[in-house]
Amino acid sequence: MALACPESASDSREPASRDLALQLYDETGSLAGLLPEETTDDGRGGKVHLLPARPVGTNREHLAWIVSAFRSFRQLTEGLAARAPIDFRDRPVDLRFFYSANGRNPSAFAVHRNVGYNLAGVLNVSAEAVRDTLFHEIFHINDDRHEGWSSRALAAIYERILARCGRRTACLAPYSPTDTMMDGVYYAFAPKGGVREYAAELGLRFREQRVVLAGEVLPGRPFKCGPPENAGAWSLLAAEFFGGVDLVPGC
Repeated sequence: MALACPESASDSREPASRDLALQLYDETGSLAGLLPEETTDDGRGGKVHLLPARPVGTNREHLAWIVSAFRSFRQLTEGLAARAPIDFRDRPVDLRFFYSANGRNPSAFAVHRNVGYNLAGVLNVSAEAVRDTLFHEIFHINDDRHEGWSSRALAAIYERILARCGRRTACLAPYSPTDTMMDGVYYAFAPKGGVREYAAELGLRFREQRVVLAGEVLPGRPFKCGPPENAGAWSLLAAEFFGGVDLVPGC
């Protein structure tokens, strides 16, 4: 797949990308770098070839979106930490930029404190989408730091939902924390993902906490006000990582 990602060091737009990368480091301690060329699992039982790519030229906007995302994360964590001690680290996270030789997946992945970021990723198309992509991957990092918390804490809820719904989209809809789909199934319940992906998608419901912190009105019904499994899973996640803080009004 072709990617508009100039490699010339003399590109007149390069200084702007450099300044954004330095801004990211100054604000978060996170480094912007390249993913080494590698072949890895594609999450669907196959393999994908990944190539390094620089966020310059027409791809520079990704750096701007990433800087904006980390600012949003800081506002969220500081707002919650002002109410109770939290155990969620949103930085530093080292970004490793790449593109897929064929197709636009994966959009991102997390390994230790590194996040691989696809400049042509199917999900990385706007500031809001990039914010969610990064928070999802950072949640994985925190889940691992808590010794695989999701597998211990959420497995029973996750399996109960699957026992009830299987992979039927209509049945899973009330339980899915987001509307992201993979191969016709909600990403939270994709066969290859397991409870870890359910947990990371659940973490994205902190968008509701962000709205409340900003003094705005929630655009819809809170996730916890759906089936009982939603409230149970949300309560466990908030207790583990965010001191049990929940700014969203009761149902």
